[in-house]
Amino acid sequence: MRRAHAILALFGAAALALSPARAEDLVSVLSKDLIEIRSNFTGTDIVLFGAIESPDPFASAEGRDIVVAIRGPDAPATVRRKARIAGVWINRDSVTFDRLPGFYFVAATRPLGDIASPLILQRFELGLANLAARPLADTEDSAAAAEFLGAAIRQKREEGLYEETTSGIEFSSHSVFRARVPLPATVPPGSYTADVYLFRDGTVISAQSTPLYVDKSGMERRLYNLAHREPLFYGIGAVLMALLLGWMSSILFRQS
Repeated sequence: MRRAHAILALFGAAALALSPARAEDLVSVLSKDLIEIRSNFTGTDIVLFGAIESPDPFASAEGRDIVVAIRGPDAPATVRRKARIAGVWINRDSVTFDRLPGFYFVAATRPLGDIASPLILQRFELGLANLAARPLADTEDSAAAAEFLGAAIRQKREEGLYEETTSGIEFSSHSVFRARVPLPATVPPGSYTADVYLFRDGTVISAQSTPLYVDKSGMERRLYNLAHREPLFYGIGAVLMALLLGWMSSILFRQS
């Protein structure tokens, strides 16, 4: 029996000696994972803190890159193009995409094209040029769909909802970093994901995903739920409120 245990121990030691060294790994956490939207909400910043765990703490950082991507909530989106007809601007053409994030932020240590190949960037949907949004209608022309998608991305960037930067990640030491993510006042409520990727020589060697939630609270939450769950009653209430305010205003002006 002792001999059998000795043989097993010998095989275990040999297996450990022949096994490859543990690869680098990621650990990350958000400064807060719930954003509450109230009437005085003017936007906020969240910070993603991360660390690279490595068997060799003095391993070279050459060829190593970090990419942070925050996106959500994904939903179908219709993009319309206005045309001037008889002096009036009206919606003429439109394309509906299967999904498009309401907010998208990506920060990287270098330009994404210098970090990985286009195939890898498309696989992980990293970068504004690699957002995978397909038109719902199979008959849509691919060139026209790409034009509409580009217009939607430009509009989102102007609104501060889409951003791609190479200056958002700061290293405080050899392996500890942080990324500041600005959330504008118009950020839509819903479920988000904060994805962190560790690249080594163009290959993803570690990744971590953390959920993030943006939700309305207080009176804004109750009105939001009423508008989406009972749109008829919400519309009637809005009309009655407008009539009441108009009637009160007329009385005040008559007295003055």
